[in-house]
Amino acid sequence: MNTATPPHRLADVISAFEGMYPPSWAMSWDAVGLVCGDPGQSVRRVLFAVDPVAAVVDEALEWGADLIITHHPLMLRGVTSVAADTPKGNVVHRLIRAGSALYTAHTNADTAAPGVSDALARAVGLNGDLRPLDPDTTDPEGRRGIGRIGTLDQPMILHDFAAQVAQGLPATAPGIRVAGDLDRLVTTVAVSGGAGDSLLGAARAAGVDVFVTSDLRHHPASEFVEDPGPALIDTPHFASEWPWLADGAIHLADALARANGSDGANVEIRVSTIVTDAWSRAFSHI
Repeated sequence: MNTATPPHRLADVISAFEGMYPPSWAMSWDAVGLVCGDPGQSVRRVLFAVDPVAAVVDEALEWGADLIITHHPLMLRGVTSVAADTPKGNVVHRLIRAGSALYTAHTNADTAAPGVSDALARAVGLNGDLRPLDPDTTDPEGRRGIGRIGTLDQPMILHDFAAQVAQGLPATAPGIRVAGDLDRLVTTVAVSGGAGDSLLGAARAAGVDVFVTSDLRHHPASEFVEDPGPALIDTPHFASEWPWLADGAIHLADALARANGSDGANVEIRVSTIVTDAWSRAFSHI
C-alpha cells in the first residue's frame, strides 16, 4: 500500500500563502497573485526569489520547481502582448511549457506583520519590538504598515552601523551609500525595504537616528540632509528585499503543515541566492 503523502495542489499552496499575505493588503496600483499556472496542478518544489527574471527561471526549471514565488511582479503595468520574443512573454512561455507556476506577493508582503521590512530590520541588527514607520490605518492592531522602526541593542556610530548593514545584506556591485556624520551615534533606526524616498518625511517625524531604504533620488536626499535630521543609508533595491524570502519560505512551510496536519515534508522550498540587482558593476576614482 502506498502511504506517501499526496502532493499539494497549487490552489492549496496559494490559499495557505495568502492566509499570511492577503492580496487585499496590496496597494491599489499593484499586481499581485497568480501570474500563470493551473490551480489544480501538483506542487512539490517551490522557489522563492525577488525578481521574475530569466536567470531565476533558469534556476527554477533546472531544479524542477513547480512554483516560483517572487516579490516583484512580472507585469506591474499593463501589456498588450506576451509573445515569446519579448522578455516578459518569454518568461511566461517557458514556465507554461515546463508546467511551472508563477505567483507574486509585493506590497501585501511589504505591509504584512511580519513582512519585508521586519526581515530587513533583523538583517541590519534591530532587535526587540518593531513598529510601523507608516502604519496601515485599516489595521485595528496597529502592527501592519510600510517600513519599521526599532532600536539597536547597543548604540554605535554611523560608520560602524553602515558596515553592519552592508554585512547583513547580500553583496551587490553598487554596495551601500551613506549620508550623514559618520561619527554620529545611532540608537533608533527606521527601515523600509524597496524604494523609500516617499517616507523621508515619516522618518524625520519619527525622530530616528538613521533611515535605511533603497532608491533614494538625488534631490530629495540632498534636501533632506541639508535640514538636520536622520542620517541616510541607501541600499540596493534587491538587497533590501532579499531577506524576506527566507521568512516567506518558513511561513509557507508552517502554513502548509498546519493546513494538512503534517510536517509539510512533501513540499521542498528553496530560496534563490542569485543576485538579480539591475546594476552589475560600480566604478569609482581611486
